[in-house]
Amino acid sequence: MTVLLGVLLLVGLVQLPAAPAARAESPTSRPVGVAIDTVTPVAPTQNDTITLSGTVTNNSGSTVTDAHVGLRVGPQVSGRSDIDDIGYRAGFSPGTDGAELGKHTQKIDKLAPGVSREFSISLPAKDLDLGHDGVYQLGVSLSGRSADHPYEGVLGIQRTLLPWQPSGVEGKKTQLTFLWPLVSATHLTARTEKDQQQTPIFPNDDLAAELAPGGRLNQLVALGKDLKITWVIDPDLLATVEAMTKSYRVDGPDGKVVPGKGQAVAKQWLSRLQTAVAGHQVVALPFGDPDLASLAHRGKDVSGTLSHLQSATELAATTVDTILGVKPRTDFAWPVDGAVDSSIIDVATSAGAHNVIARSDSIREPKASYTPSAARQIGGGNTAVVADARMSTVFQGDLIRADNASLAVQRFLAQSLLVNRQAPDDERSIVVAPQRMPTTSQAQAMAAAISGLSDGRWTTPLDLGDAAKAKPDPSANQQVPGSGSYPESLRAQELPTEAFQEIQKTQSTLDSFKVILTSEDRVVTPFGSAIMREMSTSWRGDRNGAADFRDAVQSYLYELTRQVQLIKKSDATLSGRDATLPITVQNGLLQGIDGLRLVLESSQPNRLKVDASQPVKIEGGHRQTLKFETRANANGPVKLTARLYTDDGQPYGEPMYFYVHVTSITPMVLLVIAGGVLLLILAGLRIYLQRKRSAARGTADGGAPGGEGNGPGDSGPGDDRPEVPGDPAPDTGSESTDPSGTGEKVDR
Repeated sequence: MTVLLGVLLLVGLVQLPAAPAARAESPTSRPVGVAIDTVTPVAPTQNDTITLSGTVTNNSGSTVTDAHVGLRVGPQVSGRSDIDDIGYRAGFSPGTDGAELGKHTQKIDKLAPGVSREFSISLPAKDLDLGHDGVYQLGVSLSGRSADHPYEGVLGIQRTLLPWQPSGVEGKKTQLTFLWPLVSATHLTARTEKDQQQTPIFPNDDLAAELAPGGRLNQLVALGKDLKITWVIDPDLLATVEAMTKSYRVDGPDGKVVPGKGQAVAKQWLSRLQTAVAGHQVVALPFGDPDLASLAHRGKDVSGTLSHLQSATELAATTVDTILGVKPRTDFAWPVDGAVDSSIIDVATSAGAHNVIARSDSIREPKASYTPSAARQIGGGNTAVVADARMSTVFQGDLIRADNASLAVQRFLAQSLLVNRQAPDDERSIVVAPQRMPTTSQAQAMAAAISGLSDGRWTTPLDLGDAAKAKPDPSANQQVPGSGSYPESLRAQELPTEAFQEIQKTQSTLDSFKVILTSEDRVVTPFGSAIMREMSTSWRGDRNGAADFRDAVQSYLYELTRQVQLIKKSDATLSGRDATLPITVQNGLLQGIDGLRLVLESSQPNRLKVDASQPVKIEGGHRQTLKFETRANANGPVKLTARLYTDDGQPYGEPMYFYVHVTSITPMVLLVIAGGVLLLILAGLRIYLQRKRSAARGTADGGAPGGEGNGPGDSGPGDDRPEVPGDPAPDTGSESTDPSGTGEKVDR
């Protein structure tokens, strides 16, 4: 039984498929490293001379002798997936790498450990003896010997790809759309200097380096101006650079604000961009490049969030038109990495973008034998423009090394030719949507690849708008993936729900603030733009940076709202029944405020009654003192609350509390009042008694009340009446209406 089990196990092991040697061997496992830095031309014709140049490096611990560099032509690549491994397989196989072209070699002097040597081999394209049109593997190998390899052999090899179509295309050309993204990280908040010009304050001057010669954005414009591409631009970048063309300030390392240094390069960059986009199609992303997936998965349930997307789309059109002088397309949405699901489509199209740029690794073709056209009808009058994943991702990664950049260019060209050869009789539209923010080296590789197609042998350029209108392939997948298919790696980078709640908190604060401003655009415009930037795709993977940005915007807005406030008032003493209480409102803004009311409320109206409210209207940088009439009815302390309200009844700012000590109704005051009343009563009684006695004497003398009586000139009984005292004069007078200080008596 044991023997039988061993035999079965051995048979099973023998039948297991062996792992490819290329997967088991790392690129540095060969004694000599070979790097192909350039292939010229990148897509040769029959009459061209091909040159391959690069370096060989001895990675071993022993000296290599009797060495030479040679070329090897491998087999024709049969399918697009076969390209993926070429360039990363380190092992040498005579059967797949082909024989060395003996007439075209270059001798290398002895190669000491760690030493590199350059090589360059040129030969007529016809000497490669290539066959039919297609893509071929082309290798550069170093052969020699060393102490570890005493017999001559291949000590290192590197492969690249050679697209081969020496004559015009047989069939129809592929219509190729290449998106050229002009997008940057968020560089500008809402902060400005306290001047009439609202001079912007940047957190740093990093953008100036990108705009300067050699910088990333400078290179994108310089390279793109000569290419047949579709520009995809974030209008926020244009607005930020335009702000730099004027005077601007930057936070310095010591906490001080210093002048920015990028004014000249900003002007130059914008001028060159205006020239570069002339005659090209420009697609404007929503202002700030909002993260559509984050909005769909985390933000849409926060009330009011989606309205920002509509505002960002509207602002995009006016920004590009104003700064560049071209009318952009704003009906395209571009989710991160072209990854879509049904909720992302819904959010993307909610603001009027009826074309969504997706990618073929998101909307997959389950059984396609060829690459279909990009346009897909996905219902509701919407179109998914599905970019080719392999061609769109080929320029990712570190392309600073020349060999990596060269291989990326050759991969792209090879993929484009294989797409054409899949169905040469069908005219198809292929879209390439590279990474959003390519580095300088990546942009240079992209430009080299597009230039390699400039002769139009198997492709012809097409604008994105035309690609979206191209006739869809009836067999192409038109089903939008469900939410469960969205990549977890991308979902983990999204803004959290709390971020959108904070964004709406800022928006609510702005809404309450703007209603009192006489020039609301000075506040609404910079803060509205900052709120859009808070949702930017550039915050992906940087939650802390996104949170710091939101906090800075909210704090600055709160600081501005506090410029309109009540001046703190100390407690007061009221020593009269009627008095006037002054309350002062300060406006520290540069603009006037209107639409506020100051309400003063008494916690005990039965003890101290005050007026209800008064309107507030103050010019910028001024104060206004409002006076409230009060009436005291009883002694004791009374808590008063002063608070500002907008005209629609919403509270503004924090309330102010102070106490008024009512001391006007004292026993002495009561005694004086009672004495005065008593005097009035006694005076009235005396008058009454005198008149009664006078009437009685008149009756006794024979006169009749109301009869002829005493005529003029007669002395009457009233001539000897005592003097009647008049009303007592007031014993208090009005005093200053200035605000009361601590312990001050308000006695009016």
